[in-house]
Amino acid sequence: MGSQVPAASRCRDPGPIFGEMAPAVIEDTLIQLATENEQYLSELPDQAGCFKETQIVEFIFLLSEKWHVDQLARYQAVELLERFMIKQVEQIRKSSRENVRSRERGQGRSWSSPKDRIYDTFVLRLVSCIQLASKLSLHYNVVNSDTALKFLQSLKYSYTKQELLESELAVLKTLHFQINVSSPLAYVELLLEVLGHNGCLFPAKPLHQMCVQLLDFSYLTRDTIYDTLLKIAIENSTPSKLQVAKFLTVKEDFMLLAVGIISTSVFILNPGHWKQVVEDLNSITCITSQSIMEFSYAVLKHIVGSTTPKQHYRNSRTKTPENRIVPLK
Repeated sequence: MGSQVPAASRCRDPGPIFGEMAPAVIEDTLIQLATENEQYLSELPDQAGCFKETQIVEFIFLLSEKWHVDQLARYQAVELLERFMIKQVEQIRKSSRENVRSRERGQGRSWSSPKDRIYDTFVLRLVSCIQLASKLSLHYNVVNSDTALKFLQSLKYSYTKQELLESELAVLKTLHFQINVSSPLAYVELLLEVLGHNGCLFPAKPLHQMCVQLLDFSYLTRDTIYDTLLKIAIENSTPSKLQVAKFLTVKEDFMLLAVGIISTSVFILNPGHWKQVVEDLNSITCITSQSIMEFSYAVLKHIVGSTTPKQHYRNSRTKTPENRIVPLK
C-alpha cells in the first residue's frame, strides 16, 4: 500500500501550506490544542518522560526515516510509545501488589514474568507504535506488516504477521484506542499559521524547516536542554529532587516547547525579528516573554556551546506557563 509509493514522489512533498486556513478555524483549533495540553499536564503521571531517552527517540527517528514516515507521525510514535509504556509500568506495579498478597496467602508466583515480557517485546511495541502513527496520516507512507516483519527479522526476531497484528491491538487496547495524540509539531505548525494571520512577515516555509530541525534536536537532547532550563529557573546549579519533580510539567508542556522552538528558529534565521516574534507568541499563548526567551537560550546554549544571547536572561526566572488563549488579532 503506502510502502510502495516511489521515493521520487515522496521527495516532491511540498510540506504544509500556510495561509489557507480560515481565522475562525485557526482560533478554534488553537483553543482545542491548548485545552488538550492543559488537561494532559493536569493528569501527568510521575513516570512522564521516562521513555523519551535519547536512544529510544533516535531509534524511532531512524526507523521513521528508513520507512519514509512523515514528520508528524514520527513525533506521534514517540508519544504513543511513551504513553503505552507508562501504562505497562502501571500494570506491572498492580501485578506486583497482587502477587505480594497472593504470596501472603501461599499462592504466590513471580512478578518478574510481566516485567520480562515487557523487556522482551519492547522493540516489537516500538515498531507497532510507528506503524500506528503512520496510519494516522493516510495520505503519506503507511508502514505495512511486510515491511515491519522484514525489519524485525533482520534483528533476528522470529515474530509472525499474526503476532505483529496482535502487538498493534495490544497498544490500541492499552491506550483505549486513543492514539490520535497531538504532537509538538502540530502546535508549531498552528502557531506559525497564527503568526502569519496576525501579520508576521517572516516567511513561513524556511521557518518551518528550521523548526523541524530544532524539534528533532530538542527531542534528542531533551534532558540536557531542560536541565539547563531548570537551573535557570531556580538560579542554582544543583536542583533538589523535589525541584526536579515539580519541573516535570514544564518538560511535558507542548505549548511551551512549540513557542520555544519557533523563537529559537527565528533567532537563528533573523535575530532582528526575534524580540517581535517573542512578543507575538506571548500575546497568542500568554506564555511570558521571559519564559520563551529562556527556553531559546537553553536550546542555543547546547547548539553553539556558548551563552548566546545571555544578556536576555540575566536576573530572570522560568515559571510554569499558563496556556490561556487570547483572541486572534
